[in-house]
Amino acid sequence: MDESNDAQARVMRLAGRDPFVAHLGITCLDGGPGRAAVALTLREEHINFMGTCHGGVVFTLADTAFGLAANSHGLIAAGIDAHITYQVSAKVGDTVTATAVEVSRSRKIAVYRVDVTRVDGTLLSAFTGTVYVTTRPNE
Repeated sequence: MDESNDAQARVMRLAGRDPFVAHLGITCLDGGPGRAAVALTLREEHINFMGTCHGGVVFTLADTAFGLAANSHGLIAAGIDAHITYQVSAKVGDTVTATAVEVSRSRKIAVYRVDVTRVDGTLLSAFTGTVYVTTRPNE
């Protein structure tokens, strides 16, 4: 199995082991070395008091893609910093996708960008995150 297939399989296994992600209805769409994509179709329980998607749900979706991408290389990568911006809201029935890509990686530190979009391509949120890369395997 090549590195890309191994990383994709690892991302799918890691996503399947997260009960909180499953509870929210987040599904893993794709993964590979330094990348991951997850999606969620918004339900009533994802909506805040203003009638739009709760910011915590958007953060969780972005953080899930971030964590999967960062751990796709097989070593435990622990988040040490994250920043998120919110541009546009989403409503019940919208499907939103978070796509994480590795921006840079050294032996100990890696940086990721995550875009959260609606199916029509509208950017809802931008997330950046940094991880500390350990020497311990994540499986």
